[in-house]
Amino acid sequence: MKKVLYILLFTVIASSAMAQESFVSWQYSMGFGSGDLHNYINPASFRGVTFNYSKVVKEGVALGLELGWNVFYENRPFDTYTTGNISYSGNQWRHSNNVPLLFTADYYLNADERITPFAGLGMGTMYTERMTDFGAYSFKNDAWQFAVKPELGIIVKTGGANLSLSSKYYYGFKGGDLPAQSYFTINVGLVFRK
Repeated sequence: MKKVLYILLFTVIASSAMAQESFVSWQYSMGFGSGDLHNYINPASFRGVTFNYSKVVKEGVALGLELGWNVFYENRPFDTYTTGNISYSGNQWRHSNNVPLLFTADYYLNADERITPFAGLGMGTMYTERMTDFGAYSFKNDAWQFAVKPELGIIVKTGGANLSLSSKYYYGFKGGDLPAQSYFTINVGLVFRK
């Protein structure tokens, strides 16, 4: 895991030395669980944020880092939770915190136009913390998972802070005691160009 973070850090520093232009963006993120995460928590999440920093390394191509946080939550009035050979039944509060830290590569189509479509790919790690509460009892699983993320979106230039709209799919491979965790996001944000 440390090797992946060192490689990400080295790549961003190296690209910073060569790049002329950089982008910083903050995005509000709405998440929709899929696979195991959807089975554990069904409702959509309206609690998410993403920070991106990237440098243009050649025309239309940028490399950078992404840090995000999506919180999924569900209250189940009555359900059964099994751990090992013990089952607990009752009112449950389920939480899942997902924190991706990814190296990103983005390609911008028609970068000089007012509306710029783009496609991106991210690779790195995702910390997932899953918690199930039953009154006085609490069960927690967490893991660092290798993660990938494709992304499609547009940037609308406004003269000041640009607007962005994108869709992402995060997939964290099985890690620790947790199976693969995945979710889609719809993101709306501001992009600052330096």
